[in-house]
Amino acid sequence: MTATGTPGTSGTSAETARAAAGTPAESGTALRICPLCEATCGLAVTVEDGRITKARGDRDDVFSRGFVCPKGASFGELDADPDRLTRPLVRDADGRLRETGWDEAFAAVAAGLGPVLADGDADAVAVYLGNPNVHTMAGALYPPQLLAALRTRNFYTASTLDQMPKHVACGLLYGDPQAIPVPDVDRTDHLLILGANPVESNGSLATVPDFPGRLKRLRRRGGTLTVVDPRRTRTARLADRHVAIRPGSDALLLTAMVAVLFEEGLTCTGGLAPHLSGVAEVRELAREFTPEAVEDACDVPAADIRALARELAAAPSAAVYGRVGSSTVEFGTLTNWLVDVLSALTGNLDRPGGSMFPLSATARAPRTGGTADGATAVPGKGFALGRWHSRVSGHPEAKSELPVVALAEEITTPGEGRVRALLTLAGNPVLSAPDGERLEKALGALDFMVSLDPYLNETTRHADVVLPPARPSRSPHFDFAFNALPVRNQVRYTRPVLPPGPGERSEAEIMARLLLCLAGTPGAPAHTVDDAVIARALGRAAADPHSPAHGREPEELARRLTGRDGVERRLDMMLRLGPYGDGFGARPDRLSLEKLLAHPHGIDLGPLAPRLPEVLRTRSGTVELCPEPVRRDVRRLRTALHGRGTAESLVLVGRRHLRSNNSWMHNVPALRGGSNRCTLQVHPGDAARLGLADGAHARVTGDGGEVTAPVEVTDAVRAGVVSLPHGWGHDRPGTRMRVAAAEPGVNVNQLLDGTLLDPLSGTAVLNGFPVRVTPAAGTPSGSGQESAHKSASAHESPSGAGAETASAAAPGAG
Repeated sequence: MTATGTPGTSGTSAETARAAAGTPAESGTALRICPLCEATCGLAVTVEDGRITKARGDRDDVFSRGFVCPKGASFGELDADPDRLTRPLVRDADGRLRETGWDEAFAAVAAGLGPVLADGDADAVAVYLGNPNVHTMAGALYPPQLLAALRTRNFYTASTLDQMPKHVACGLLYGDPQAIPVPDVDRTDHLLILGANPVESNGSLATVPDFPGRLKRLRRRGGTLTVVDPRRTRTARLADRHVAIRPGSDALLLTAMVAVLFEEGLTCTGGLAPHLSGVAEVRELAREFTPEAVEDACDVPAADIRALARELAAAPSAAVYGRVGSSTVEFGTLTNWLVDVLSALTGNLDRPGGSMFPLSATARAPRTGGTADGATAVPGKGFALGRWHSRVSGHPEAKSELPVVALAEEITTPGEGRVRALLTLAGNPVLSAPDGERLEKALGALDFMVSLDPYLNETTRHADVVLPPARPSRSPHFDFAFNALPVRNQVRYTRPVLPPGPGERSEAEIMARLLLCLAGTPGAPAHTVDDAVIARALGRAAADPHSPAHGREPEELARRLTGRDGVERRLDMMLRLGPYGDGFGARPDRLSLEKLLAHPHGIDLGPLAPRLPEVLRTRSGTVELCPEPVRRDVRRLRTALHGRGTAESLVLVGRRHLRSNNSWMHNVPALRGGSNRCTLQVHPGDAARLGLADGAHARVTGDGGEVTAPVEVTDAVRAGVVSLPHGWGHDRPGTRMRVAAAEPGVNVNQLLDGTLLDPLSGTAVLNGFPVRVTPAAGTPSGSGQESAHKSASAHESPSGAGAETASAAAPGAG
């Protein structure tokens, strides 16, 4: 590995000096990494009189090179949203939330959680993390300490609403659920995309600034783009081949492609072969899933399936990329497993132009060994599912998480381990999960609830204490999660653009004080939390013979750390101990916080490089292509294949808008209007058959309830499929999101009762489920307002087939 790569070019000397120093200014130009989706583009923002008046792409950013989407351009408007909370809220005896000071708010947290914790039942406190936690430094750094302090098994996140199948598949294949290969888009000759629309979403579980430009460059250099999606998305319009698959049948299609590879002798694992196990077992599993056997279920001709497999195998290099649309279905884990199996069988796993494992600057430094490339497999404990189960329905845990759909019953069902208190961090599960009305009612049965969130949304309005973090412009930014998923290794950090406003508290300080409340020392200085984390981490590093700090005194190492506060000191420590780090002076030409600050546009760390077997943590030390949980679930797929008919019932998928990101982005005026509308897209043939007219209203009914939405007749959806966007349904009383409430739309998750799950990952089936569509008798009160039916509730779907979610960037999203 190179030490620090090539620094980015600088802008004006004054801008560079200011950015390097990270000095907030009331006026001028400053740099900021955009926190509004997973692309992490660099922004250059104009500040006038303490307010961001303009945001544009930073042309000198080493990663994004000036690209910006409408969300990034609206950063200033979002930052200044007048509906953001600026002071804590505490619920009075009369049940009303009122503004208060920080000391009183934390005293209320200690008083509310104290009696629940005192009973000694750790599982009586539940934690829910929303997607925005991975978009902030504090959201990445402090939740592990909160969970360790609580020792609860009632841990829930938005991952079981969008991406958990990918984590489970990678955990089973590589032994590490965080070892996620990404498509090497810049070097591939053939890109196969399933259930993703990165032209509009900017990508997910793959950090790719300017995904549209990269796809166009792929085509210009003679590469091939194939998109499998039931909708003709903006991504599909760029494709050489668009396969309009029946929603939910991705696993059948991919298994048939695997069968073709074996049947026609197209497998070629090459140098990857020594690192693979289970190849013969995969061949046997796929044998009966021939293209002819699955074509009716997928509604894709057998000849086309064979062509897909042959083209993938024949390409000089190829990458397969599947996301939310192929995850939030009944076979989501199998689909994600098959994505990587196809890469392995064609020799495209862990090689340039294929699917590769990035190396973050804050990752654990690779352990070197005796292989030719300097890396060796370190057999690990592997990855286990179902180490414990939810109390009521017995849902197995995955990656220490329980399915979000289990939370309501864990609150309302009496008995030992009942959830009595809830801590939500940057989340809105009342909208983001199925069966939201049941969850909303359950929140009323809690003894205590505290939310860290800048919005009074559909979930936080039930909290006893709401703790709002400072605005994004007042926060530093480093992408811990997304730097582990980029299509090119790089490292960037930006300090706050503006100083904190009156009474504002950073998210880091709020989380640290929450930890102190749990420790029974609410009055202790917040920095003591960071000091303790640093001391433990440096102690482990000093004792680790593989660490560059081995044998050093932890106290001496701590004194060498730089940074203005605990967050920066922790970042400096992680950079120095990481794979590109200076090892606290052992490798002085390498990375540290000071060196990173000297390059305000970031440091390029080079293209992705092969990392097998280094990344493996399986018990065998190989990529285990046929793990037992997958083998068992293929039996379920076999049953589904033989039980599938070709009935004409409609199925529903979500969709993504370029100028939208979960429910809270609807509160930004600049991002409303245009194509960003809550409509039911219907194919012209289905519209004629059902008596639906463009612009009229239709009633959509599912197992959980119904909604009424305006119809948009379009051939962008295939016949038999209807589509509603996620993130709408802002019609609940007691929230403070006025722009969103003015045009509430309808919430697609109202159609679900929460009983459909991918059993391996616990992920809710949010796409490809059957619905009934009929003309509505009349327009309901309020544009696009939902009909109340069967105690139906408003929900926010964070994902959709071909309409992937990029996690929201400010607390308050689902």
